[in-house]
Amino acid sequence: MEAPATRLLVLLWAVGAAHGAAATAAAAAASETQLVNEDVKRTVDLSSHLAKVTADVLLAHPGGSAAPVSSFLLALEPVLEVRLAHLGVQLKGEEEEENHLEVREIKLKGKSGKLFTVKLPYSLAGGARIRVVIETVFTHALQPYPTQITQSEKQFVVFEGNHYFYSPYPTKTQTMRVKLASRNVESYTKLGNPTRSEDVLDYGPFKDIPPFSQDSFKVHYENNSPFLTITSMTRVIEVSHWGNIAVEETVDLKHTGAVLKGPFSRYDYQRQADSGISSIRSFKTILPAAAQDVYYRDEIGNVSTSHLLILDDSVEMEIRPRFPLFGGWKTHYIIGYNLPSYEYLYNLGDQYALKMRFVDHVFDEQVTDSLTVKIILPEGAKNIQVDSPYEISRAPDELHYTYLDTFGRTVIVAHKNNLVEQHIQDIVVHYTFNKILMLQEPLLVVAAFYILFFTVIIYVRLDFSITKDPAAEARMKVACITEQVLTLVNKRLGLYRHFDEAVNKYKQLRDVSTLNSGKKTLEMEHKSLTNEIASLQSRLKTEGSDLCDKVSDVQKLDGQVKELVLKSSLEAERLVAGKLKKDAYIENEKALSSRRQELVTKIDNILDAL
Repeated sequence: MEAPATRLLVLLWAVGAAHGAAATAAAAAASETQLVNEDVKRTVDLSSHLAKVTADVLLAHPGGSAAPVSSFLLALEPVLEVRLAHLGVQLKGEEEEENHLEVREIKLKGKSGKLFTVKLPYSLAGGARIRVVIETVFTHALQPYPTQITQSEKQFVVFEGNHYFYSPYPTKTQTMRVKLASRNVESYTKLGNPTRSEDVLDYGPFKDIPPFSQDSFKVHYENNSPFLTITSMTRVIEVSHWGNIAVEETVDLKHTGAVLKGPFSRYDYQRQADSGISSIRSFKTILPAAAQDVYYRDEIGNVSTSHLLILDDSVEMEIRPRFPLFGGWKTHYIIGYNLPSYEYLYNLGDQYALKMRFVDHVFDEQVTDSLTVKIILPEGAKNIQVDSPYEISRAPDELHYTYLDTFGRTVIVAHKNNLVEQHIQDIVVHYTFNKILMLQEPLLVVAAFYILFFTVIIYVRLDFSITKDPAAEARMKVACITEQVLTLVNKRLGLYRHFDEAVNKYKQLRDVSTLNSGKKTLEMEHKSLTNEIASLQSRLKTEGSDLCDKVSDVQKLDGQVKELVLKSSLEAERLVAGKLKKDAYIENEKALSSRRQELVTKIDNILDAL
């Protein structure tokens, strides 16, 4: 065990100076002391389409004259390192409180497998021990075998790994437990006579394992869990300081399990419960609890088979594609919703901070091969800084134009590949924004309407004709005079109604002064209005309009109406004085009213003709 450890120390020292302060510090720590993995309990979870490997490691400082160490090295076996999606290290204290430790990759030449340095929360002195939990998640590590199956066949997969805990330190004792998706196992390696119980394989204990030990572990078993993969996803977050954050996700999905061989039978799929057992009918997406105005559509349009369930702490959406997904089949859809900005946007003066998830929950055990996140900030945002819980790739900022924008909104563009559920964490975007710029859009609207109205006012008041049209001017004058005649005639007819009210009041109160006052008012105003209409009639005659004769007919008919009105008042006086019986009065009044109505109807017909 000494030779591999010595070669590792020499290698670390040789390349440490060329790879930064972190690599140098890790190499120095490893050179001063050689840690030992006293006990390792590995759990390999293969029950889904992800390979989740968890190692509970008891690290021990051998003691002696070696100085305390503040970090330790962590290695990944070469067969799985390219499929690594998540690596996390946690510390278990006396009260079982888990603490995440800082992990940094070390670039080393000439050594297969990735190597990381993990910073401890305190220095580990000689003879001390510390227990850490190392969690790794690998994507596309389970390969379908056979690669093609029919609709009625079950799906089998193969996983290849390492029986031993791959570490730069020697391991005294180790066990490994493998959890499978079913009890149907075709084959598995038999190192150390493993025990099998239902869907669990137990290996070990293995003792005195040298550093960087490898022994191929392989298992071939039935796994019909959804092999659903997001091949490409674009997440657009548009921030508005007017109280709303719009989120839209464009998703490309693919079933990455065994490819469907042969035709697809819808009849068998619906009739037989085990037909297409590895296919995907639907899945559940978890949206934020404040999500509103949710929509789900594809290239054809809205997908009405989806269901929305509002819970206390989230919004659960069941997404059902237009067709079930078999191996090799793909689908594309868009989902969007609105969020209130006060739950995710914080500010202190002109300083703003947007705290949202970089990627959200799409489905259980999700895998995202490629993710692009675009954050559209309000127009005028400056001094932009992005804080991410893990490494992301920033592309050059873009500009986005929407309603009432002048110089465009800044768009932060970030990329990341190979994401899993552990990447559902918050990203924080800091920026400055002058609040006075919020008046820009309302002022633009006001200015636009002002220019529109001003243009209309100028247009209607300008004469764009090259020569004047006397006939058009004459028609306009006649129309104006006719409008005035109509107003005066209607006003004059209204005098008769007021006089009728005075006559009725006289019949009730027998007050002669009321009747006389009404007559006087009628005579004065009637004379004035008649003279004005006669003046307008003269102007129509001057303009040569044939409407002059119609106005003359109105004047004549109105004179007859006036006579009937006055005659009606005389009949009322005779009734009040007792010179006329009531029955005779009613008969006379009925005849006068009928005649008066005929005359008013003729006047109205003439006015309509004007």
